[in-house]
Amino acid sequence: MRLTKVIKTVLVCGSVLGVVVWFASARSSQAVGPVANNAAPVIASGDPSDYVGSEACKDCHEDQFKAYSHTTHAQLSKIGSWKSKVTGCESCHGPGKNHIAEADPAKIISFKNKSSKETAEICLTCHAGKEERNNFRRGEHWRNDIGCTDCHSPHSNTSGRNLASSNIYPTTANAEKPGFSTVRMLKANDPQLCVGCHSEVKAAFSAPFHHKVLEGAMRCSDCHNPHGGFELKQTRLATGSDAACIKCHADKQGPFTYEHAPVKTEGCSSCHTPHGSANPRLLQYSAVNQLCLTCHSVAHDVGAIEPAGPQHNQNAQYANCTACHVKIHGSRSSPVFFR
Repeated sequence: MRLTKVIKTVLVCGSVLGVVVWFASARSSQAVGPVANNAAPVIASGDPSDYVGSEACKDCHEDQFKAYSHTTHAQLSKIGSWKSKVTGCESCHGPGKNHIAEADPAKIISFKNKSSKETAEICLTCHAGKEERNNFRRGEHWRNDIGCTDCHSPHSNTSGRNLASSNIYPTTANAEKPGFSTVRMLKANDPQLCVGCHSEVKAAFSAPFHHKVLEGAMRCSDCHNPHGGFELKQTRLATGSDAACIKCHADKQGPFTYEHAPVKTEGCSSCHTPHGSANPRLLQYSAVNQLCLTCHSVAHDVGAIEPAGPQHNQNAQYANCTACHVKIHGSRSSPVFFR
């Protein structure tokens, strides 16, 4: 018995020691990971005397300094929680003492020849840790070498008179002209940036029935998280299968006593085209009965169960299924969604 206890004790201690060693090796690999992958290293605080302040940059980089002075980044020095931290130009470019003394571009961190991932690593030293950007390294933009500065301008927003002036953005819902953005230090407004790469979506927003994105009433980032996520197309899904849709269409959320299965399993996109469609209500088919019959097939043992009751007349005047099944997203009183 004593020998058995000794063996068990040795095995337990060995397991604990193995876990400790594993954690230590994982942490050390993370510490050297960015350098090994040619990513930008995290800027260390270094010797405080090496930091000369943003005012010293003004002598040579006057235009950049003037533009930068109006940005959110420039205001960090006035926030109490940032008093003991490096702010201004040197928070991204590193200490500038040697750069100024020798006028050597190699003595400062420059982003001209850095890849998008290296640039993003610098940004994430401050902008990591929040839900909005926690998954950036898992996102499609990261995998396709789209970095922070492809969409954001760290030195300044676009300057000029901010008046809507475009045939693409015709309504008063949008207070900004296409190449202008006053939020998040974007280089242009949200939809303008997105359709620059996702040109296939712009045609959908020009369809007769569409979400009002090009008009400025909505933004792409209302439904998608450009900084990454676990869901398909980086949609903002947090509670249920269609949280991005439910934010606006709250009456379709439920809970319902009788739920329409596709709404809970496949989501809104099983019937609707999210960006735009030639059909009313962004439906995938022009005739409602055609959409319903993709599941409720009249062929036996194919698709969902056939509608019970009398024969359904498919003539044009009776073809709109939702004329009777009015609560098609879900009902609290009718198993066939009559009310």
